Amino acid sequence: MNWPHKDLIAIQNLTADEIGHVLDMASSFKEISKRDIKKVPTLRGKTVVLLFYEPSTRTRLSFEIAAKRLSADTVALSASGSSFSKGETIMDAAYNVMAMAPDCIVIRYPSAGIPAKMAELLSCSVINGGDGFHEHPTQALLDMYSLKEHFGRIEGLTVAIVGDIMHSRVARSNVYGLVKMGASVVLVAPKTLLPPGVESWGASVTHELDPVIPEADAVMMLRVQNERLNERFFSGAREYSIFYGLNR
Repeated sequence: MNWPHKDLIAIQNLTADEIGHVLDMASSFKEISKRDIKKVPTLRGKTVVLLFYEPSTRTRLSFEIAAKRLSADTVALSASGSSFSKGETIMDAAYNVMAMAPDCIVIRYPSAGIPAKMAELLSCSVINGGDGFHEHPTQALLDMYSLKEHFGRIEGLTVAIVGDIMHSRVARSNVYGLVKMGASVVLVAPKTLLPPGVESWGASVTHELDPVIPEADAVMMLRVQNERLNERFFSGAREYSIFYGLNR
């Protein structure tokens, strides 16, 4: 496939064929991780900059390890270790980094829209590592890869996504991707943790978990932050666990 995109900002921007191509490529590259020498020259001479303005362990390490296994040089920058803590704006930082001629910037940012803005203004590739409540496209691609690896397909599966849908960029990206790939998605959450307009996502919505479990091929449980478990969203952790916990 002749890849048409400079950037990866949102699953919504990809077609089903493009998602399938990424999953097929991921399968071919997975073999590298099983070797004694886990390295290929695919990105030799390229520089990947990791700009993470939110705490991250798995996503940041995953990007860095992946880039290095493809022989890219990586530079990691966090908010606490940059001029951001002294008032530098994210776009100032982006232009400063761009002046150093990187080939790709991976960014995680607490507000939605920043990766898209950077992609619009910068000539290098931009990958969204998660922006606010908007999207987390690479996590969704990984989840879809796991499903395809386990079931041999995505089309025709029923996938339940349970928990705090409102504040989850992972849920959004997964719904968009799974629906494009022919899966049926069921969102399970209390009304207070569902965003306005969720019906337009292409998934069905319910507030009861128990009837969904027998019909689902896979269940994705979203972590609910403690600050959401209050009277505004739900009455407490114990009651939430009774109605939306998965314990067997």
